[in-house]
Amino acid sequence: MSKILLHNGTIVTSEKECAGSILIEEDLISEVIFSDEEDYPRHMAKLMTENPDMDIMELDGLHVMAGGIDAHVHFREPGLTHKADFETESRAAAAGGVTSVIDMPNTQPATISEQAIKEKIKLAEGRTVVNIGFHFGATNSNAEDIENSLNGETPHIVGGVKVFMGSSTGNMLVDENETLNRIFSIKDRPVLVHCEDEATIKANLAKATEKYGDNIPFEEHENIRSRTACIKSSIKALEMAIRNKTRLVLCHISTKEEMEMVRAAKLNNPEIIAETSCNYLWFCNEDYKSYGSRVKCNPSIKKSSDREALRAGLAEGIIDTIGSDHAPHLPSEKDAPYCKAPSGLPSIQQSLPVLVTIAEEEDIPLTRIASVFSEKASDLYGLKRGKLKAGYHADIIVFNKDREFTVRNVDQYSKCGWTPYEGKTLKGYIQTVFVNGQIILENGRITDHIPCGRPLEFR
Repeated sequence: MSKILLHNGTIVTSEKECAGSILIEEDLISEVIFSDEEDYPRHMAKLMTENPDMDIMELDGLHVMAGGIDAHVHFREPGLTHKADFETESRAAAAGGVTSVIDMPNTQPATISEQAIKEKIKLAEGRTVVNIGFHFGATNSNAEDIENSLNGETPHIVGGVKVFMGSSTGNMLVDENETLNRIFSIKDRPVLVHCEDEATIKANLAKATEKYGDNIPFEEHENIRSRTACIKSSIKALEMAIRNKTRLVLCHISTKEEMEMVRAAKLNNPEIIAETSCNYLWFCNEDYKSYGSRVKCNPSIKKSSDREALRAGLAEGIIDTIGSDHAPHLPSEKDAPYCKAPSGLPSIQQSLPVLVTIAEEEDIPLTRIASVFSEKASDLYGLKRGKLKAGYHADIIVFNKDREFTVRNVDQYSKCGWTPYEGKTLKGYIQTVFVNGQIILENGRITDHIPCGRPLEFR
């Protein structure tokens, strides 16, 4: 049995940041030994004596954290593989410290049946360097299919149920109240919602078109996909979640108002989960002038005051999880007028470094980052991953918290070949990544080892 000792690192969990060591046996974490334990020296001496042949990786104080669980990615397979695929995007994920992902259903064809999920599992088999699972997409007509799948023989293959209450890539708008109530009554899995009011967006777009014709400036994106559209739809989702006691994930929160709404809603339904993306924690509406289509995403990036409110929510604990909403498009697709340029940003490779950088800027403890990056998602989806605990899968990242680096497009693993973070100086250089006990990234670069990602099993 192969054994690796991660020796003398700074271990970060949601509970504490403390020096210590971690023993990996095959694909599992066997022991986590903190230096503040009374018998630490004796325990370590015994471990060394009993395991003379184990490999020892001296960390010299480098930080160690559970690999990220990103439950909000768009890897574009099947149907859109000219933009991205399971192989390329899983490498980008690993380079960003993410070791497990859950893929969204708005592919071509859409993942709106149990059979479609099974086909995606087969497509990903043996091709990913990180673990991967899939959400079941909701439509106005497939609520019964979702229920049957969750009550069937393979419910473990369903991550959550994704509901687009505002249209986005994939034409999967769900707007019938009867269907929504039925889906919000699901108890066995989280219900993830994209909240933007469609009527509001259409009215705003019509006004912008009347004013600008075919030359709508990208600065108008914030006004077209407006805060009113987000708030109106989120109010509806939160009210339904309270009424039905839904395990709701309010995806990619982008406004200060939604933060306050979630804070209040949690008092009535503690199972409501607030998710945001690093994009909303980093960028603001002032960036449209410089970046144009490169920061066009749905929902839109809002004002700097919204960004600051979201950062405060991250520090306070109102934000529960971080989902990258990694959504690659080719530069040639992005380099188009407003109405033709697709929404979405490739950002997963910057996941942990952006969070580490923000944590330092805002004096947020890394324990909070450990919670939103992996541990809360581990609990939410019932995974034996995403925590530094004995018996959990050895999905582990080692990083230098203080080492700065400049983001370059040439270093991106995503097939699309670019990132909106190009030129930014970030901290939190990722040194080593383990997936299922195997090193898949070393000295900051993906290794040539056989992909060792596995299908996620949800409980």
